[in-house]
Amino acid sequence: MKNQWIRFFTGEVFVKLEGKGVERVLNQLIRSNIYIWNVKRAGTETVTFYLSLHDVHNFRRAIRSFNCKVTFLRGQGSPFLVKRSIKNAGFVLGALMFLFIIILLSNMVWGINIKGASPQVEHGIRKELEDIGVAKGKLQFFIPDVETIQQELSYRMNNITWVGVELKGTTFHFQVVEKNEPEELKKTGPQNIVAKKKAIITKMFVEEGQPQVEVNDYVKEGQLLVSGVIGNEDETKDVPAKAKIIGETWYKTSVELPLDSKFEVFSGNEKRKHYLAVGSWKIPIWGFGKHEYKQYVKETEEKNIKFLKWELPVHYIEKTIKEKEEVNRKYSRKEAIKVAKKLAQNNLDSTLPEDAEIISQKVLHEKVENGKVKLNIHYKVIEDIAKGQPIIQGD
Repeated sequence: MKNQWIRFFTGEVFVKLEGKGVERVLNQLIRSNIYIWNVKRAGTETVTFYLSLHDVHNFRRAIRSFNCKVTFLRGQGSPFLVKRSIKNAGFVLGALMFLFIIILLSNMVWGINIKGASPQVEHGIRKELEDIGVAKGKLQFFIPDVETIQQELSYRMNNITWVGVELKGTTFHFQVVEKNEPEELKKTGPQNIVAKKKAIITKMFVEEGQPQVEVNDYVKEGQLLVSGVIGNEDETKDVPAKAKIIGETWYKTSVELPLDSKFEVFSGNEKRKHYLAVGSWKIPIWGFGKHEYKQYVKETEEKNIKFLKWELPVHYIEKTIKEKEEVNRKYSRKEAIKVAKKLAQNNLDSTLPEDAEIISQKVLHEKVENGKVKLNIHYKVIEDIAKGQPIIQGD
């Protein structure tokens, strides 16, 4: 099998030899180290055999002294195939263009199928997909992979719980699970309203139930705010207490910030290289030359090339080389305190309910130690402190 491939690339010639004493001619070829194979007798004075293309000149010299007729019947292998292709350049070019167009069309996006979404949500998804770069007629090479698309949609769409992304052939399939807001219970069992944490009450809005505290009262965690037991001593009734109790609460947080720090950032300069890969071979098709970045990060994205529904053993590779640089950031004491306060407030905001509001802050302790600013900050927050607590019979 290996010899067959070698003969295909080097080329071979099918020869017919006619005349008296063809056996002597064959013996002379062997003595001249000219390799021939598939030798067959085609008559009493005729033999046929195969000869390597690069031995043709040696073959001519070896048989000059013999009275024989030589006919080269046909040539086989890549040299002759190339020669015929040059003669039929128009046909070959047309075939190559046809294959190129088929491969190009096989690697485009021709359909976006969305299931499980209402018309409004589907419209929003299609709009976000356009911003991401997923649209009909775009090459799949320049579209993010399915994991990135899934993450982007989950981040951008607040009204979906989950989205599955799958690429089948030239069509993207999206399976969507919408976020259903829980319906408000029509009927709640008997309950009291108690405090979630320590606070001073600033506002009260009681819809149902018997208030047990007043504005400006200090309450502790778990303290009864609104009772679900109403009526007089002779006759009582358990109801689901409903109320919104706004109180002033308190938080303490600590934060540290170095005055001098080093970190790496991207400069914005980058170089892109594009390759076609066949096995371990990489053929550059765009983005030649070397980069001059001293510090850099390489990102490689590899995608399969398809022909109709089949994946070819050829890959498209895009390599991005991003320049990075080291930045030395220095803060004065005043600047560091300002940034540390902002950082602490952002950290607190991320833990508070959406309707909570920070009304004041006070630095309890401030010091610079080991090249760091250390702050202890006290915050006053206005938030809803009410939570329901079921009434258990016998309480």
